[in-house]
Amino acid sequence: MLENIGWGEILVLVVAGLFILGPERLPQAAAWLGRTVRQIREYATGAHDQLRNEFGPEFDQLRKPLEDLRELRNFDPKRAVTRHLLDDGPDYATPSSNGYADYDKPRRPTQQPLQPGERPPFDPDAT
Repeated sequence: MLENIGWGEILVLVVAGLFILGPERLPQAAAWLGRTVRQIREYATGAHDQLRNEFGPEFDQLRKPLEDLRELRNFDPKRAVTRHLLDDGPDYATPSSNGYADYDKPRRPTQQPLQPGERPPFDPDAT
């Protein structure tokens, strides 16, 4: 949440704090805010460690559905359809260095165009 705040927003908050609290109380308010945020982080870390110690290996099993939901956030329907309908083997959609499958490069052998006078292949079961 806080990673989306830029320097401009911080400057606006400091100027608003100067007007609201005044220059004599602003350093005390900033120190209080820092202590409070640090204490909340310590509580959250402690609760996380305590749950991990109490649940043991089951803690990772509880986190698995949440990780699956995070993966759905990056869901691409086109990639999913391509992967499930056109995947002929493990070498068709191998992940690249960034972890995503590289569908732009053809992995299958390309079909050669017919030569003049050559008949197209015929499958009697398909007709």
